[in-house]
Amino acid sequence: MAVLSMKWADRNLAEYGDRIAELKRRFPTVLPRIVNQVGNRTKTVVIRELTKQTGLPRATIVKAIGNPATAKPGRYVYDMTTRGGNIRLKYLRPKETEAGVVARPFGKPTLYPGAFLRGGQFPDRKAVAQFNGHAYYRLNRSGTKITFARSGVFIPKEMTSGATAKAFQRIAAPLLKERVEAALAKLIP
Repeated sequence: MAVLSMKWADRNLAEYGDRIAELKRRFPTVLPRIVNQVGNRTKTVVIRELTKQTGLPRATIVKAIGNPATAKPGRYVYDMTTRGGNIRLKYLRPKETEAGVVARPFGKPTLYPGAFLRGGQFPDRKAVAQFNGHAYYRLNRSGTKITFARSGVFIPKEMTSGATAKAFQRIAAPLLKERVEAALAKLIP
C-alpha cells in the first residue's frame, strides 16, 4: 500500500519572514485558519480532478484522501495523505461481455480479456453472490483458482501527476499568498 503526503504551506509562508513572525505572535490563530481554508478549498479541487482522472466514484476518492492533518498554532501544515494500491475493477463500473470485462479506468472503456463477473455458460450466465460484484481471472484451466482483476489505477500515483497535480499547484500557492498578504495588510501594516 503506497502512502503519499503533500506539504506546501511551510514553503510558501517562509517568504514573508519577520512580518509573519509578528503576525504569529500577536494573532496566533490567523495563519492556521488561512492555511486550513486554503487547504480545504484545494482538497475539494483535488477530489474533483482525481475523480475525473481515475474514473473512480467520488465517494471512493473522498475515502482514500480521508481527513487531512490540519494546521494549528505552531504547526502551519495542511497535510493531505492518501493511500491505496492497484484498484480492483469492481469500483470502475464493470460490465461483462463475451470477450471479457469492460471497465472504465482513467475514464475510458477498457476491455480486460478473460476476466469475468458471473458464472455459467454464455448466454445464460448467472450472478454469483460470493463474487460480490468483483471481476476475476482464472488461474487454472478448471477455474477452481481465481484472482481479482486489477485496473492499474493507483490513487497516490495519480494524485501527484496529470491534471490533479496541475490543479493543486494552480490553486494552493497563489490562493495562500493572496490570503496571507490580505491578512498582513489588515493586521500588520
